[in-house]
Amino acid sequence: MATEQAIRLLQELLGPRLGLSKADLAAHGKSESYFPDMPPDAVAYPEGTAEVQGIARICAAERVPVIGWGAGTSLEGHGLAVQGGVVVDFSRMNRVLDIRAADMDVEVEPGVTREALNEDLRATGLFFPVDPGANASLGGMAMTRASGTTTVRYGSMRDNVMGLEVVLADGRVIQTGSRARKSAAGYDLTALFLGSEGTLGLVTRLTLRLHGIPEATTAGICAFPDMNSAVAAVTETIQMGIPMARIEFADAATAQAFNAYAGTDMAAAPHLMVEFHGSPESAAQDAERFAEIVADHDASPFRWSAREEERRALWAMRHNGYYAILASRPGARAVVTDICVPISQLARAVEETQADIAASGIPGPILGHVGDGNFHAILLIDPERPEDLAEAKALSARMSERALRLGGTSTGEHGVGMGKTAFMRAEHGEGWDVMGELKKALDPLGIMNPGKLVPPTQ
Repeated sequence: MATEQAIRLLQELLGPRLGLSKADLAAHGKSESYFPDMPPDAVAYPEGTAEVQGIARICAAERVPVIGWGAGTSLEGHGLAVQGGVVVDFSRMNRVLDIRAADMDVEVEPGVTREALNEDLRATGLFFPVDPGANASLGGMAMTRASGTTTVRYGSMRDNVMGLEVVLADGRVIQTGSRARKSAAGYDLTALFLGSEGTLGLVTRLTLRLHGIPEATTAGICAFPDMNSAVAAVTETIQMGIPMARIEFADAATAQAFNAYAGTDMAAAPHLMVEFHGSPESAAQDAERFAEIVADHDASPFRWSAREEERRALWAMRHNGYYAILASRPGARAVVTDICVPISQLARAVEETQADIAASGIPGPILGHVGDGNFHAILLIDPERPEDLAEAKALSARMSERALRLGGTSTGEHGVGMGKTAFMRAEHGEGWDVMGELKKALDPLGIMNPGKLVPPTQ
């Protein structure tokens, strides 16, 4: 009855922008990964902060769950309505509000995607660097503290979000942070909400840090005899202070998937894909210095280019890695998982994971952000075989346990959602309880994206 009353009040607030059709509910009940479909009771399409505030107040009064929705590209079930409720789809809040080129910052609504923002910024000579691969919404990227291929140089969302406007569970609207480049004024509430996965509130505006588009870019690729050699080359490059903008790793199975999907001719071996930003001279010099380093670690010749079409082709191949791997086993579904470890432990983590996957009989190509110690395993399962899913979940669990044993984290960028809650106690100890207490303080009714991130009693 409470849900029916909430829907009636939301219809009065939003009119036809409250979705109740089976198609709309089904589209917002799906996950990019292995989780079963969980359609919500309704989908709200607000067009401004005041409407988000109204949605929150109605749902709080009726104790109906509220789940934020960006582009739907998350991988740990973040946007699924595990207890029913109302999904708040931010696709209509997609305006770039204020570009302040002199201060190198921008104010946007949460439904703006990273690609759309960079298109708007093109004439300014600035860009927003965080690149998780998918054309995710910036609100969703903030809520999962996203990172990606450029993190090694430009940082993650943690480093590039300066402030937020947030609607809390009771409908209050707060501002966090400022446009100043630093502050010592009180708790860092911006950092608290980044990575909170919608469990503490709904973000309605973001102030983002921008960067200058580099004058020149070089990028290239090379193969290695083994993962240890590749990691050693990366470590030496970092220690020498060569400023990499991207440095990505793909294992032999991923290289073969790229060949089948994109018509490339990569050797069946581990590869590094690297990019450098700077002046034409410095970008070329960095590529040449990197070529010398990898040669000392038995790599194939480093093939690099400053031509835009060749660079775009390289990174399009990398960003399509998930689809290339999925296509390597037609009809398969993927259990996609990630961990992050200190770089010194990366080779060991990858090699142990590869051995574990090989013993399981489930295909599981690996790729990742070697400069950060973060990698992904894409475990391909037959959706008609429950035993495949069980084995993939067991592999993922052992990956997380391995990461913690090696001084890392159970998720470097995918987030916790529903899929990684089992490892939060081991990773954070009583700190996980503190997260639950913060959740209870800001959302005492437990309506904001329930079933995710915090201890299940909250």
